[in-house]
Amino acid sequence: MNVSIIIPYYKKKKFILKTLNSIYQQSFTNYETLIIYDDENLEDLKFLKTITKNKKNTKIIKNKKNIGAGLSRNVGIANAKGEYIAFIDADDIWEKNKLKFQIEFMKDNKLDFTHTSYNIIDENGKNTGYFKIKKKLTYSDLMKSCDIGLSTVIVNRKLLNKIKFNNFRTKEDYSLWLNLSKKNVSIFGITKKLTKWRKVKNSLSSSIIQKLLDAFKIYYYLEKKGFFTSLFFVFRLSLCSIKNKRK
Repeated sequence: MNVSIIIPYYKKKKFILKTLNSIYQQSFTNYETLIIYDDENLEDLKFLKTITKNKKNTKIIKNKKNIGAGLSRNVGIANAKGEYIAFIDADDIWEKNKLKFQIEFMKDNKLDFTHTSYNIIDENGKNTGYFKIKKKLTYSDLMKSCDIGLSTVIVNRKLLNKIKFNNFRTKEDYSLWLNLSKKNVSIFGITKKLTKWRKVKNSLSSSIIQKLLDAFKIYYYLEKKGFFTSLFFVFRLSLCSIKNKRK
C-alpha cells in the first residue's frame, strides 16, 4: 500500500520542520509528501525548498493565489499518486508508528476510512490534554459532533474521486466527513493516540465566531436543514465541543 501525505501550508514556518520530521521518521516508508504552498508571499517557499531539498519523496506545489486549506487539499488529492491519502496540518505531529499501525489495521480489517485518538499540545509542544474517539461514527453521530481529527485521517483515495473539501475558512473537513457517512462509508476510529494536534492561539481553527458561522452554513446550505433547525444544530455542536474540551 502506498500513501500520499497532503499538507496545506500557510505561514507555519515555526512548526513545519517538526511536522515534516515526524513524517520522515515514520517506520512506514512507502509514501510521498505533497506540500501545497498557499501563500502569495513567497518568503517561506525558499525555506521549504531548503529543508526538503534532499527528500526525493517530497513535492511542493505552489498555488497561484491563496485559496484556503480545504481547496489546497483538493489540489493535493488531484496530484496524489498513492492508493491511500493521509492528511496532516503543518503544525501537527505524528507518532513514529502512525502510518504503519494505521495502514496495517486498515488492510487487516478491510477498511477504507480510519481516524485515531490524539494528544493535544500547545505552541511549545507541551501536552495539555487528549481526545479519545469512538470506534464507529454514523451520519447521525457526526451531525451532533465532529469528532474526527483531520491530521489523524487516512482514507482510500477512491472515496475522494467525487467528494471533495469545501472552501469554507473553517470546518472545511466537516462537510466531507458528513458526505462520506451519507454514502454509508464506515467511519472507523482507532482509539490508540497516534497524533499530536497543536492548538495555536489566533489561528482560524481557534476562531469561535468563524466556526459558528461555517457550522451554520454546513447545516443550512449543504445539509439543507431549516433555519431554526440549523441554529439548533450549531448550538448542540457547540455544547458537544465544550464537553469534549473538558475531557
